[in-house]
Amino acid sequence: MTRAASRTGLPWPAIWAKTKQLAPWALALLVLVLLARHAHTIEWSEVWGALQKQPLGGLGIAAVLALVSHGLFSSYELVGRHETGHKLPVPRTLGIGAVCYAFNLNFGSLVGALAIKLRLYDRAGVKAKQVARIIVLSIVTNWIGYLFVGGLVMLLAPPPMPQRIDLSDGALRAIGAAMVGVSLAYVLACALRHGKEISVRGHRFAVPVLRVALWQLAVASANWALMGVIVWVLLAQSVPYAAVVGVLLLAAVAGVVTHVPAGLGVLEAVFVACLPDVGTPIVLAALLSYRAVYYLVPLALASIGYAIGEVSRRGTPPVAAPKRRAVQHG
Repeated sequence: MTRAASRTGLPWPAIWAKTKQLAPWALALLVLVLLARHAHTIEWSEVWGALQKQPLGGLGIAAVLALVSHGLFSSYELVGRHETGHKLPVPRTLGIGAVCYAFNLNFGSLVGALAIKLRLYDRAGVKAKQVARIIVLSIVTNWIGYLFVGGLVMLLAPPPMPQRIDLSDGALRAIGAAMVGVSLAYVLACALRHGKEISVRGHRFAVPVLRVALWQLAVASANWALMGVIVWVLLAQSVPYAAVVGVLLLAAVAGVVTHVPAGLGVLEAVFVACLPDVGTPIVLAALLSYRAVYYLVPLALASIGYAIGEVSRRGTPPVAAPKRRAVQHG
């Protein structure tokens, strides 16, 4: 044990583990402080004016595309249904996915991706071990699509970066190529293993077969691309589509790293930093509209669906145990 470690009474592995736990929360606090300070410099009257100028047609298109995107994300649950073999009907499986995704977006993965998903599947009779695999497959599906779309964007049309991040187009293209390579490596592993297990850092994971992997890649890539279309529409196509997608993907990672629920403020800060030429009021107005149609409206629908499910469940009488037949003694 080193002298520095002995002063704390903890070995370095324990110190490092504790640091990894606290660092994201410290970063989140720093981001919130910076956002609070930056909020005082924004002319909110101009943001409100830009918000009022949002065309109703664009908002309607964005709302429809948002529901389609939520439907695509919900279909990730069908991958889990196929791989675990549970017998829930497809509509109910999609409904569980839709409710969980809306809560996940607004309140974080501990609520949407874990707590509510475990509850909904458990009361549907799906075993906890199956639910765990469904969750893992959903996460893998999402990030495989993220890597593929984000990699293509950085490889073919590197997005604008904040001024403080000094990365050349060549470096961004190299990162993009690596991201695409990782996503395709997953597909290749599925093709070679034919549904058998692989070991990742000591953890065993049964990969799907090739056709399921291609399904994962296609549906998740379409979803991320569609999310970019929604923001692009709300920005009135004033920014190239590839740039919007690239900044959105960067903001998504920033939100995950900082652990801020719904990426509140993080999404806006990244867009303002990456698109200074558009103007802060216009960018914030577009993102407020995006939060309304992509976060709040689906959350309201999911809350209603979840509440109806809870009420109907409470109103269902418990199943009585079968009565034993009396044994007659002669």
